[in-house]
Amino acid sequence: MPVVHNRILFVGLGDVGSSVFDLFTRTPGQHIFLVGGRNPEALRYRANLSLFAAMQLGFLPEVQLTALDLWNVEQTAEAIARFNPDVIFCAATLQKWGAINALPPDLRDQLYQAQIGPWLPVHLTLVYKLMLAVQQAGVVTKVINATYPDVVNVVLSKVGLAPTTGIGDLANNIPAVRKSIAIKLGVPVESVDVRLVAQHHVSYWMSRRGTSGGAPFYFRAFVNGGEDVTSQLATGSLFNLLPGELKRAPGNLMTAASAEVVFDSLVNDTGRLIHAPGPNGLPGGYPCRVNREGIHVELPPGITLDEAISINTTAQQFDGIERIDQDGTVHFVERHMAILKDLLGYECRSMTLEEAEERAKELLAKYEAFARHHT
Repeated sequence: MPVVHNRILFVGLGDVGSSVFDLFTRTPGQHIFLVGGRNPEALRYRANLSLFAAMQLGFLPEVQLTALDLWNVEQTAEAIARFNPDVIFCAATLQKWGAINALPPDLRDQLYQAQIGPWLPVHLTLVYKLMLAVQQAGVVTKVINATYPDVVNVVLSKVGLAPTTGIGDLANNIPAVRKSIAIKLGVPVESVDVRLVAQHHVSYWMSRRGTSGGAPFYFRAFVNGGEDVTSQLATGSLFNLLPGELKRAPGNLMTAASAEVVFDSLVNDTGRLIHAPGPNGLPGGYPCRVNREGIHVELPPGITLDEAISINTTAQQFDGIERIDQDGTVHFVERHMAILKDLLGYECRSMTLEEAEERAKELLAKYEAFARHHT
């Protein structure tokens, strides 16, 4: 039987992307990676680090580099068509969420109160251009989006451009939630299984404050292969160990690990049950099963898909996203946007998909002027 070589286009070799690439190159199988960027030579050293570490561990992926500029949809489409990838991974954004940590603490804390929703255009713009390029290239491929997939994937789904799935967010907290339940019930962690429907706001707050931040979610816990123990756990204190005894150091390792599970399931057809945000363009995160065909939501008993979607659609308002229209127009919550208006002089109550690029440029320009003034 001939050896199957999986072809993976990798875009966004930054902080998150580098950690993900480290793990992707150590995935069992025969893989050809094409790392794309505006300056391939600038990426060579970091790509080589992942490659040589993988070789040290006994893996032999092929790693290539190519010029690829997401701002140029036609050029990106040509690169995609030429390489014909089985999987595309994208971790591209115009500004990472933690950039505001460089501000003085009082201003940083004020900006964080706006939540991530009003910053959507800086996360949406490049992923939108990538998906336009995928469409223009006419290839059949799976796209893994690492950039605010709880909302970005939803917006793009409205125009038929949804990535296959997101990674991180909800998935990052599942191991700690399992460990917490094991401690509370006095059972081995390997016997604990959880099913959680939750949007980005919930996953962000549970690891930092031990609560859902007020947003709704749906939860079920099982032990020993199927015994439902949800009723034995107090909903109000479900996540209370995560910011204390089970607090983890900052970094991208959990996000990379969640991406690796998705990637391995896709290329090696494992059929593994995982948690992921934005599967097939749905809002928020869900338990899903992943195989070579793609990703499929697999809900626990007691909830329908419509109910799960409703929970996550309501929860995204806590992130500052009021609603998303059927044409992809995003409406932002006034009280969240008011914070950016007061601090940065930026205001956007609604945004069409076509306006995302200009809104991103405006928001970044005003933030950078603000940051220069205060740092």
